[in-house]
Amino acid sequence: MAHLSQSQLLRSRRFLPFFCTQFLGAFNDNVFKNALIVMIAFRLAASEANFLINLAAGLFILPFFLFSATAGQVADKTDKSVLIQRIKIAEIGIVTFGVIALYSGNNALCLAVLFALGVQSAFFGPVKYAILPQHLKKPELVSGNALVEMGTFVSILLGTIVGGLLAGYTGAGQSGLLWISIIILTTAGFGYFASRAIPSAAAPAPELQINFNPLSQSRNMLREAVKTPSVFYAIIGISWFWLLGAAYLTQIPSLTRNVLGGSESLVTLLLCCFTIGVAVGSLLCGRLSAGRVELGLVPIGAAGLTVVGMLLASATGNYQPPAETTVAAFWASDGALGILVNLTLIGIFGGFFIVPLYAMMQERSEPSIRARIISLNNIFNALFMVVAALLGIVFLNILGATIPQFFLVIALMNAAVAIFVFTKVPEFAMRLLIWLLSHTMYRVKHQGLERIPAEGAAIIACNHVSYVDALLLAGAVRRPIRFIMYKPIYQIPVLHFIFKTSRAIPICSKQQDPEGYAQAFAEIEQGLQAGDLLCIFPEGQLTQNGELQPFKAGIEKILKRTPVPVIPMALRGLWGSFFSHKGGLAFSTLPRRFWSRVCVVAGKPVEATHANAEVLQETVLDLRGNHR
Repeated sequence: MAHLSQSQLLRSRRFLPFFCTQFLGAFNDNVFKNALIVMIAFRLAASEANFLINLAAGLFILPFFLFSATAGQVADKTDKSVLIQRIKIAEIGIVTFGVIALYSGNNALCLAVLFALGVQSAFFGPVKYAILPQHLKKPELVSGNALVEMGTFVSILLGTIVGGLLAGYTGAGQSGLLWISIIILTTAGFGYFASRAIPSAAAPAPELQINFNPLSQSRNMLREAVKTPSVFYAIIGISWFWLLGAAYLTQIPSLTRNVLGGSESLVTLLLCCFTIGVAVGSLLCGRLSAGRVELGLVPIGAAGLTVVGMLLASATGNYQPPAETTVAAFWASDGALGILVNLTLIGIFGGFFIVPLYAMMQERSEPSIRARIISLNNIFNALFMVVAALLGIVFLNILGATIPQFFLVIALMNAAVAIFVFTKVPEFAMRLLIWLLSHTMYRVKHQGLERIPAEGAAIIACNHVSYVDALLLAGAVRRPIRFIMYKPIYQIPVLHFIFKTSRAIPICSKQQDPEGYAQAFAEIEQGLQAGDLLCIFPEGQLTQNGELQPFKAGIEKILKRTPVPVIPMALRGLWGSFFSHKGGLAFSTLPRRFWSRVCVVAGKPVEATHANAEVLQETVLDLRGNHR
C-alpha cells in the first residue's frame, strides 16, 4: 500500500494540524509545570522541596486516573476534531487562571492550576492516539506515532527550557513571570486555531451511553483489553515506561542541586539530554520499522533502559561536584560526559521501547472501542506515574536513599517488568529474532508483496531452503502468517518456542502419525475458515542440493477441502547460508557469510481451481530463477 514518508506525512493536512495542536499543548503544560518545579526546588529547603516536587508530579497526572474513563467514552461518542477544539478552549481558560496563580505566589493555588491542566490533558489523551488510525493508513501508523512521540518530547524539551530559564528570572522583579504569562496565553490561543484545521474524525459509537462511574467503566474496559493479551500487555509496557520516565524527570532538579552541585541551567541541560534522546529514538524507531509495527525493537529498548540505567546510577553515585555551580564547571569535571551520554541513551532506548507498543495497541484494538482502550491505557499510565511519585517520596524522604540509589532500583525493576511482559507475550522475542536476522546475517529485499491480500483467507506456497525461511517470510509480510511445517522442524529447540507463538501447524506424513496428520488438516481448515493467512512449503523438506524439489499433493488436498487463493512465493539467495544444507548439514560449521543478499518474491495469486502441485512448482521456479 502506498504511504507517505515521515517528512511527507508531517506536511500532510490529515496530520500536520493535529501534530501542531498536540505539540503546542504539551509545550504549554511543561512551561507552567517546569517553571513551578524549578522555583520550588531552588527556593525551599531540600526536604520540603523534594516533597512538593513529587506532589506536583502526582497532582498533574492524578486526573488521568480520575477522568480518563469518562474521556474515552466522550472520544468514542464525539467527532474527535470537534472534541479537540472544545478541549483547547478549556485550556485557554485554565492558563488564564494560571497567570493569576503565578502572580499570587501561592503554591497551593499554583498546584490547583497544575491539577486543572492535568484534567484537560486527561480528556485530550484518548483523542490523541485514537484519531491517528482514523487519519493514517496502516503502514503510516508507526511513523505517525514516532512523529507524535518526537513532537511531544521536543515540546517537553522546549517547554522545560523556557519554563526553567524564565523561572530563574522570577526572583528579582517580575519580568520572568510576565514572559511566562505571555507565552502560555499565546500558545493556548495558537493551539486552538491549529485545532480548527484538523479534518473530521467521525465518532465510532455516537449512540454510546456514557457511564460516569470511573471504577465500573474502567473495570469494563479492562475486561475488553484482557480479551486481547497483546493489547493488555502493551498497556502494561507503556505504563511502565511512563513510571520510569516520571521517576527520572521528577528527580532531575533535586539531582542537580543536591548531587551534582549545579544550578537551574544544569537542570535544563540534563532534561534536554533525556528529551532529545526520546525524540531521536522515536524517529529512529520509525525508520527501522520500515512501515510496520516492529515489535522486535521493544526488547532492545528494554535491555538498553536497564543497562544504561545502571550505568547512570553508577556515574551519578561516584560523581564529585566542582566548587562552582555553572554548566561550564560541570562540563569540565570528571564523569560529566558519562552522565549526559547515559541520560541521552535512556531517552533513545525509551523511544525504541514505547513507539511500537503504542502502534500495536492502536492497530489491535477494536475501532469501536479504541478510544476507551486508550483511556484505560491512560489510567494505567496515571497509576504507574503516581506510583513513581510515591516511590520517590518513600525512597528519598522515608528510607533516606540517595537519588543514584533510587535510579539503580528502578533500573533493576525495569529488567523484572520486561521479563514479565515478554514471558506473557512471546511474540516480542520472536519479532526480535526476526529483526536481528534481517539486520545482521541477511539484507532482505522484497518484490511483489502487495499481491498478498490485506485480509481474508489465503495460502502462501514457497520453496524451502533453510531453517529460517519461516522467520524471513514472517518478517517480510505485513500480515501475521500461520506456517504449516514439517513436525521435526517445528520441534527444534528455541525455534519451537517461536513457531508455537506464531500458531504454526505441525504436520508429518500419514504413515508416521495418522492422528497428527488428521489433526493438522482439521486445524488448517479451521484457520482458513477463520480468514487466516497460511504458508506451506510444498516440497515437504529442506532442499539438499539447492534445487527445487517436487511439490507434494498436500496443497491440493487442502484446497479441495477449503478453496482459497494461493500466492506463489520464492526465496532467493539463502542456499549456502549457515541455516541451509549446502556443504553438509545445517549448523554443522561456523557461519560462512554475513549480510547475504536475500530476496522475497511474491507472484500473482492463483485461484484454487488452477492451483495444483505442478502449476505451483513451475510458478515458484520461475519466481526463483537462477538465484538459489
